[in-house]
Amino acid sequence: MKYNPLGSSNLSVSETALGTMTFGEQNTLDEACAQLDYAVAQGVNFIDTAEMYPVPGRPETQGRTEEYVGHWLKRQPRDKFIIATKVTGPARGFDWIRNGPQAIDRANITAAIEGSLQRLQTDYVDLYQIHWPDRNVPMFGRSTFEPERERPSTPVAEQLTVLSELVQSGKVRHIGLSNETPWGIAEFLKVAQQLGLQRVVSVQNPYNLISRTFELGLHEMCYREQVGLLVYSPLAFGLLSGKYADDAQAAGRMTLFPNFGQRYHKPNVPEAVAAYARLAREHGLSPAAMALAFVRSRPFATSTIIGATTMQQLKESLTPLVLGRDTLQAIDEIHARYNNPAP
Repeated sequence: MKYNPLGSSNLSVSETALGTMTFGEQNTLDEACAQLDYAVAQGVNFIDTAEMYPVPGRPETQGRTEEYVGHWLKRQPRDKFIIATKVTGPARGFDWIRNGPQAIDRANITAAIEGSLQRLQTDYVDLYQIHWPDRNVPMFGRSTFEPERERPSTPVAEQLTVLSELVQSGKVRHIGLSNETPWGIAEFLKVAQQLGLQRVVSVQNPYNLISRTFELGLHEMCYREQVGLLVYSPLAFGLLSGKYADDAQAAGRMTLFPNFGQRYHKPNVPEAVAAYARLAREHGLSPAAMALAFVRSRPFATSTIIGATTMQQLKESLTPLVLGRDTLQAIDEIHARYNNPAP
């Protein structure tokens, strides 16, 4: 396993992280512990979770993922692992989490971290992330900024002040963002410098063969400012495994939870997915293995967060693979064809 520095922090994270959002919904406690044990045995030291997990969010299961991770973590040497979790953002209908939450403000951040620490059975988390921005921002399928959606939001200075206090208290070691834009990262960095507050060290955003928008503006931002990219959705919720192309009703999140993958219901996506699957098989690879190897090949990918519902999927996801130059060139050709179709 390769390890990379996480942004400007002193943390060194495995290039593959274990995502846990299936724990408590699609995976039992025993299955979750087995996944964690196997991943650690392969060199994974980075485990990512969130207070709203498992997915899809429901009041009956909210927080169960952290509880499963905490059950496992209490039997481990705590300092050997980097545990990341997230505070839930506003305006997505999760009214069972702190009656909203309506904002990423002092009250919500304070309540969120206390709840996460209790469920994780630990005194601190290594990386605490804002799950999605407090302000109006295009995300989760929206691709353009819409000023008409503007709403009141918590000032970045207030968010950073509370997060910095958590670092000073020892409950959090480093802070990060998720589902952020170049403007958002720039604003958090600017305010931190102006007010002498904690600097964000990472951003957790989607990146995969059919969603490469990180390359357009975020890559330069993160490179110049030493902000590490934590890649989520490297298989586009299973689309890039090719299983739905073979069987539209194959078992998985896209069929179990029909509204879950709305962001990938866009023109050219089915054709691109099919083209990538053909390319993989032409090179004797599974579509999933090629998709993961592509993400890991990107110099800006600090760690790739993988999730699995079966041990077979986990083992395949953790199998190292390096793509040849011809395969990478063919991937770029497919990307150009379907991302910029001829008029």
